[in-house]
Amino acid sequence: MEKNWWKKSVVYQVYPQSFKDTTGSGMGDLNGIIEKLPYLADLGIDVIWLNPIYQSPLVDNGYDISDYFKINPEYGTIDDFKQLLKEAHRLGIRIIMDLVVNHTSDQHEWFKKSCASRENAYADFYIWKDPKADGSPPTNWGSTFGGPAWTYVESRGQYYLHLFAKEQPDLNWENPKVRETIYDMMKFWFELGIDGFRMDVISLISKRQDWPDAPNDAVYTKSYYIGASNGPRVHEFLHEMNQKVLSQYNVMTVGETANTNSDQAILYTDPKREELNMVFHFDHMHLDYGPYGKFSDVRFKMSDLRDVMTEWQSKLEGRGWNSLYWSNHDQPRAVTRFGNDTKYRVESAKMLGTLLHMMKGTPYIYQGEELGMRNVRFDSLDRYKDIETIGVKNDFEAKGLPESYIQKSIFLKSRDNARTPMPWNGREKSGFTTGTPWINFSPDNETINVENCLEDKDSVYYHYKALIRLRKELPIVVDGTYELINPTDSDVYGYMRRLERQKLVVICSFSEHKVNYLLPEELKRDAGKLLLSNYQDTKKELGNLELRPYEAVIYLIEA
Repeated sequence: MEKNWWKKSVVYQVYPQSFKDTTGSGMGDLNGIIEKLPYLADLGIDVIWLNPIYQSPLVDNGYDISDYFKINPEYGTIDDFKQLLKEAHRLGIRIIMDLVVNHTSDQHEWFKKSCASRENAYADFYIWKDPKADGSPPTNWGSTFGGPAWTYVESRGQYYLHLFAKEQPDLNWENPKVRETIYDMMKFWFELGIDGFRMDVISLISKRQDWPDAPNDAVYTKSYYIGASNGPRVHEFLHEMNQKVLSQYNVMTVGETANTNSDQAILYTDPKREELNMVFHFDHMHLDYGPYGKFSDVRFKMSDLRDVMTEWQSKLEGRGWNSLYWSNHDQPRAVTRFGNDTKYRVESAKMLGTLLHMMKGTPYIYQGEELGMRNVRFDSLDRYKDIETIGVKNDFEAKGLPESYIQKSIFLKSRDNARTPMPWNGREKSGFTTGTPWINFSPDNETINVENCLEDKDSVYYHYKALIRLRKELPIVVDGTYELINPTDSDVYGYMRRLERQKLVVICSFSEHKVNYLLPEELKRDAGKLLLSNYQDTKKELGNLELRPYEAVIYLIEA
């Protein structure tokens, strides 16, 4: 098997709870994923990334794991998982799992034993600190989901650290026994046959041992970054993980690395350093943040997006590898956030796919993105299930923010936008379940669904299928260098890929109006062939273009 197979791959993210339910429980399951493997194989994807399927109380939808070796019964059994692996591999699809090792559930046996005393074998599996003299927490850090990042436990007379919910205590990576136990668990899954890991908040596993307070002006829910983000031993830990586990298998790794810039990303992804294959950065996710962080009503600027994408393409060239994504289970729908989800929903969804999939790196498709799914407007704020959204709602109400702002920011940014059930058809219950779904359906399902997209040869689905095919057919898409075109254009993002004597020209309009686009003189001299467009009658030859709303074109120049 080719060693760097992940460079040529397209990854499809499956959120198991919301993909396909075969039991009528209202929650998706492993057999539902097996049932839909032919759909994913037809799309052309190479890898499925599964959000956590381990045993969990589901306080944070599976990111609070109570047993790393067991499958959550809601999803099925270990035999179901083995069957999923077998069927996926038969179709040429690899499976990567979510590795959640910054924290566990407070229901994990390790934590229960750690709470019991300061003397037993698990006493130092988590991060425990004495109170300050006045009894207050060791630092002023807030947690991602609101409230302090420290919770007091009477039986130990100490606080434990949790960067997320209080039910998600942080593991103590300073303890070699913790690391060895995690490595053994990883080997268990690799021996079972999985093909890699997406590593949850992996940039947070090393904490500063001087435990500094955050400055008063820090965003409270991220104030722990000062002592936990890209910590002093994070690269040491990941190199050790690579040496003891990852290097023993031909697998892919992608780390979720919030608060990590492009220079820091090289430290994680440079092959010479032997850590990870690639990371998820958040720079383009922060372009529409406001005074309260993620939950804002700000719209991104295309020029900022172009700057961020270009920086990451340029910085990692020859030194690391990019992961390419618009959305995932933690982010709103791409077409609402970066496109136009009303009049030009289809055109802008195709444009966004074009822009991303022709870049250098490994593209990730979040389930439903290939249909052009958009944010869902629930009829009441009480319908939101996400722990982060509920915390923000309560916080904003306590701050006295206007109801209109609370509603709009939650509509734009809630993680539940990505978590509504996958719409397999437009009939009742959308082909997802025969029962009551764990979260409400999107009212869009009647029109935006798999069945309709497969019947419409001009749908977003078939455009994504064509983009994936180009990546497989043209080495320039995988290996070519990236070069920005017209870096000051206010409406159009154009770039070029170069490999040997070939050039791939990608031009994407972010305007809802017609715009003229003037090509650089160098490219006007070349004879380019149209490979793909999101309109039916685009000019076949490369030249100056009158781009229609959200038009996207790809031309190949053979020198």
